[in-house]
Amino acid sequence: MSDLIPTREEQEGDGEVRYRMLYESEDKVYIRHIKGVFTRVRKYTGLPLLLAFFFLPWINIDGRQSVFFDLPTRQFHIFWTTFGPQDGFLLGWLLIIAAFALFAVTTLLGRVWCGFTCPQTVWTMMFIWAERVCEGDRNKRMKLDKAPWNLEKVLRKGGTHTIWLLISLATALAFVGYFYGVRELVVDLATFNAHPQGVFWVAFFTFATYMNAGFLREQVCKYMCPYARFQSVMYDEDTLAVYYDAKRGETRGPRKKNVDYKAEGMGDCIDCYWCVQVCPVDIDIRDGMQYECINCGLCVDACNSVMDKMGYEQGLIRFTSEDELQGGKTRFLRPRLFGYALILVAMTGLFAQQVMTRSPIEAEITRDRGTRMFRESQGQVQNVYTVKINNMDQAPHEFTIKVEGKPEYDYSVRKPKTIYLVPGEMFSVPIRVSVPRDQLKDTKHDIEIVVQAVDNPELVDKHRTVFIGPKQ
Repeated sequence: MSDLIPTREEQEGDGEVRYRMLYESEDKVYIRHIKGVFTRVRKYTGLPLLLAFFFLPWINIDGRQSVFFDLPTRQFHIFWTTFGPQDGFLLGWLLIIAAFALFAVTTLLGRVWCGFTCPQTVWTMMFIWAERVCEGDRNKRMKLDKAPWNLEKVLRKGGTHTIWLLISLATALAFVGYFYGVRELVVDLATFNAHPQGVFWVAFFTFATYMNAGFLREQVCKYMCPYARFQSVMYDEDTLAVYYDAKRGETRGPRKKNVDYKAEGMGDCIDCYWCVQVCPVDIDIRDGMQYECINCGLCVDACNSVMDKMGYEQGLIRFTSEDELQGGKTRFLRPRLFGYALILVAMTGLFAQQVMTRSPIEAEITRDRGTRMFRESQGQVQNVYTVKINNMDQAPHEFTIKVEGKPEYDYSVRKPKTIYLVPGEMFSVPIRVSVPRDQLKDTKHDIEIVVQAVDNPELVDKHRTVFIGPKQ
């Protein structure tokens, strides 16, 4: 039996050890609906993210979609700010901040991101809600799947998949709308004028959402998500996670209410399997810490509801730490967590300062390689530069170019009379900087080329370069 592995033993309570092929598809997971504290918390943490995801593209700011990633022009509009490819370091910085935030949260609270706000979990829960609405709770769904096909089964299954497809289509439209323009995308699709690439990506993400949240579900969390593989290195004995209190719960077994079960040597666990039936990744938390656990807290709600019915104290399954479970206390202030928090605060502060002080215009200065180092004409020494101006502001501006350098030199700049750039426009212009020959006392010296908006003098960008003349 080297090619066989055992499944969870006695999950259904019949004592039989089941085996399945190593590469055999796993059985469908039927999740029982449960109410409780963590179920309500998940709703209030997931709902704001869903609202932001679906409605942000429909909000306009200054006549433009509030969040719009314009790939053809390489402009990324986020609320009142426009970023370009030259701001890529900010994205890298933001990803590093997100990584340290994940480290800090995981060290403190385990995989709460996975259990409460991960898109895979949120969308899976929406799809499970659609199943429950159309097909009923766990037992009814199991019975329906085993029943032969008839009109009722077709209608119930059809209703489930219709809602799945509607959610998937709405998800695809919202996601692609961040890159295409959601209003234009909806109109173009409705009038059959959408670009083929837009149609392809809407179809692709509709299919991907339908498959991930409808069929793959726990497989994504258990086998495809890399977070499950390296989370253990961030756990320590004080990390809060979902644990089963074996000292209190064992020996487990069924019993009647209001009996002296402790006199019979039994623990608080009545072996009802509700903690297993509500688990979205299909594990038994009573087997101990497992990498598949996403810390969603559903088993905590299920166990607490059973404890209430039996008249026992809640907390047989609870969020706690390994230290507290063994009789100690959870240390919230510990060196590793403090280090993560310190780095996170410092990096977030620097990132915010960088974004807030970032100029909405950018200028690049390069010496023209197609000319000599300098020219002499009518008693003037001339240097040629190329000025590239990028208007990253949300408003059009007219720009001036001037030169600052040594006060004893009379600089003159030959440039176009008007440099007018619309929002997001980039423009390159050659300029000639001249200095009277008889004033030059240095072979080369530093100058500063200043690009400034006429209507808003605070929008200015300065670059230092070198002015080269004949040898003295």
